[in-house]
Amino acid sequence: MMLAGVAAASVMTAGLVAAPAMAQDGEPLHVEITDGVIEPLPFAMPTFIAETGDASKIAQDISSVIRSDLTGTGLFREIPQNAHIQRFSSFGTQVNYADWTAINAQALIVGAVSMQGGKAVVKFRLFDIYSGAEMGEGQQLAASPQSWRRLAHKVADTIYSRITGEGGYFDSRVAFVSESGPKNARQKRLAIMDYDGANVNYLTDSSTIVLAPRFSADGSKLIYTTFETGFPRIKMMNVGNVSSQLLPETPGTMTFSPRFSPDGGSILYSMEQGGNTDLYRMGINGGAPQRLTNSPAIETAPSYSPDGSKIVFESDRSGTQQLYVMSASGGEPTRISFGEGRYSTPVWSPRGDMIAFTKQHAGRFHIGVMRTDGSEERLLTASFLDEGPTWSPNGRVIMFTRESPGANGGASLWSVDISGRNLKQVPTPGAASDVTWSPLLQ
Repeated sequence: MMLAGVAAASVMTAGLVAAPAMAQDGEPLHVEITDGVIEPLPFAMPTFIAETGDASKIAQDISSVIRSDLTGTGLFREIPQNAHIQRFSSFGTQVNYADWTAINAQALIVGAVSMQGGKAVVKFRLFDIYSGAEMGEGQQLAASPQSWRRLAHKVADTIYSRITGEGGYFDSRVAFVSESGPKNARQKRLAIMDYDGANVNYLTDSSTIVLAPRFSADGSKLIYTTFETGFPRIKMMNVGNVSSQLLPETPGTMTFSPRFSPDGGSILYSMEQGGNTDLYRMGINGGAPQRLTNSPAIETAPSYSPDGSKIVFESDRSGTQQLYVMSASGGEPTRISFGEGRYSTPVWSPRGDMIAFTKQHAGRFHIGVMRTDGSEERLLTASFLDEGPTWSPNGRVIMFTRESPGANGGASLWSVDISGRNLKQVPTPGAASDVTWSPLLQ
């Protein structure tokens, strides 16, 4: 059913990114994100109203996930519901702005959930309390009841986008290597889950070692390194039906560290042949590999720029592991890392403005970021072993692997904002490593 003033959209097809709505004085309610300390924006959100008797549980669950998404960014702080003065009995209740100003709320989220025709339907509105105006139009989304978490993430993405002016990242997944067993004999299998650790599914068994999964630009495929033949080989998997295939190999070689091109038409990877490791490119359906580097050094961990015009990679051609950028068609690379220590696993930001990397220096490992020319290097983390950064779809958050020391140490997934704030562990069922973040789901 269409409701007045509420736009209808399907959760499977709708794109919900919106620009910040302008308040009455011409200034949008927004969070100004800088590298310094950020005071979280206080928001209020009554639990979404259940408009049908069978929607009570799902309304509570959706509300809980939206709260978790927003507060989990470190940019928002929820005002407890027991502090609310105004109570909402229906979705259309008029907002009493004075009641929300009195408890220092800057934003108000109002929503409702119903069950209609076998689908869960959620609608919501966002209000700027200081200006006394609604931010943008209300929206309505529908999906199967089993997809209620995606509905919640979609709502949170829209709210996040309207307030920050950035794209959201909540309606996304991560693939990773799930680990079990003793540290010196780990069993590894591919797994996939929501960005926040929910809905874990295993894509392979633990019969062989798997490493470094990477999503295609549309999120439909994964490419990774497998040892199922006894040597590292590249394998591609369809995430939807979990079918997979080994990519063609050159006899007498080892292939690893693969990554899709932004257009999905080719694969960039490292190939070791005759004791030498260089970068190659191959069409997704096979064909003769094209050699991109020709050096006695080890060239590996390549990553495309978002427009596909350049490649960043690690190489020890200068004597230690450093980062280099070159044209996607090959040619002479330019070194961009010049700080102390060794640099590895570079990954280009989806925004195109930064490169994340792993750095080893003075017995510590760090996750850092720099501009694409190597300037403005900043280290975001430090520990016994941090490695393998991957970007959120909006380029705001980095997820990575952290390994703890000792015989009983293990790998876990962590995330951090690019300002270096909001460092936190990502929940997984057990030890986990080699994480890769998907684009926003379609």
